[in-house]
Amino acid sequence: MKRVRKAVIPAAGLGTRFLPATKAQPKEMLPLIDRPIIQYIVEEIVSSGIKDILIITSHGKRAIEDHFDRCLELEYYLEKRAKWDWLEEIRRIATMANIYYVRQQEPLGLGHAVLCAQNFVGEDPFAVVLGDDVVVSDPPCLAQMLELYEEVQAPVVAVERVALSEVSKYGIIDGEEIRSRVFAVRDLVEKPQPDRAPSRWGVAGRYVLTPRIFGILRETPPGAGGEIQLTDALRVLAKEDKLFAYAFTGRRYDAGDKLGYLKATVELALEREDLGPAFREYLRTVVEKL
Repeated sequence: MKRVRKAVIPAAGLGTRFLPATKAQPKEMLPLIDRPIIQYIVEEIVSSGIKDILIITSHGKRAIEDHFDRCLELEYYLEKRAKWDWLEEIRRIATMANIYYVRQQEPLGLGHAVLCAQNFVGEDPFAVVLGDDVVVSDPPCLAQMLELYEEVQAPVVAVERVALSEVSKYGIIDGEEIRSRVFAVRDLVEKPQPDRAPSRWGVAGRYVLTPRIFGILRETPPGAGGEIQLTDALRVLAKEDKLFAYAFTGRRYDAGDKLGYLKATVELALEREDLGPAFREYLRTVVEKL
């Protein structure tokens, strides 16, 4: 039995929902308090026991590479001023994982981005974690999925129950709950209208896949938006083989959406020991003024 030892983070999108802030800055580098969004993703992967990570980037994403690289000038500056805590954190970021990069040269969709990882993945199972979906959970969301994968030895997607009014924003599964939180998936529908949604279980930005997905993706024609959709390839997989969905425990934030980003910033700040008490008092004064 092969264990999952590699992860892929698709981070090649243009970030149009955050323009003009993302005109010259990757959306994955937008800060949630004092860490960029993508650092939360990498830390979840590492906490789940995976050290080899491929980030799919595109033109204008160099800041991601710089963030996970060493910066000797900054380290020297912090060392000279005895800023030991900051120095330790800066060095930790650069050494916590083995991070590799490949560019998706055209914006051809999530399915195409995953296909760009084939040489990195080889014949091994691997995880895919979207670069703007932040999940706060213990154990980490990906670790929960890996535990199920090791049991069923078949691809697993993370799902969460979404409001009926929100189903058109997600890939929605059609499946049977075979035990608590575990579904055998029969089919998936990409962004259905509410009256056509087969369920309210939406795919939530995390996947554990096998190399078979690459052959399917190569045969997948462009779908919604004229892009190669990973959901379309997963539909084939569900019908020809086995595909499971797991309703993870934890809180998910769509940090690629303005409202989701604001919710993540506020709730993560409230949980911080150094910020929470003062920030909570500030929010009380704001509410009183409404």
